[in-house]
Amino acid sequence: MENFTPVSALIGGAAIGIATAVLLFANGRVAGISGISGGLVFLPRGDIAWRVLFLGGLIGGALVHRASFGWSEGITFDASWPLLVAGGLLVGFGTRLGGGCTSGHGVCGMARLSVRSIVAVITFMLAAGVTLYIVRHVAGG
Repeated sequence: MENFTPVSALIGGAAIGIATAVLLFANGRVAGISGISGGLVFLPRGDIAWRVLFLGGLIGGALVHRASFGWSEGITFDASWPLLVAGGLLVGFGTRLGGGCTSGHGVCGMARLSVRSIVAVITFMLAAGVTLYIVRHVAGG
């Protein structure tokens, strides 16, 4: 944990919490990214502007960070484009299958004490642990 920065982690976590609370209280919506972006694909009437603004804020925040601090060193993609696309499609399928993504279940659902979200997060974490074990210790990665 040589790059752990508790102050920036605390600020980032607080910003995420505030943003999700504002969205919930102001708009009655949960800040699950897969649901927000999925709503743009299916184009529900009268429900597009806040989705575009929310996703624009995510992208804009990353661009502001990059302009302020530059790219973080060490971010590389060792996989091919077809593998990255396949991974993205599998993640999309998984979020549909799981009824939401990690941000929706983990940040919003657990904060509302949703049993479905608690079970989903436990499942995500168990699957991540098993995958990490297989990749590092069985497959030799």
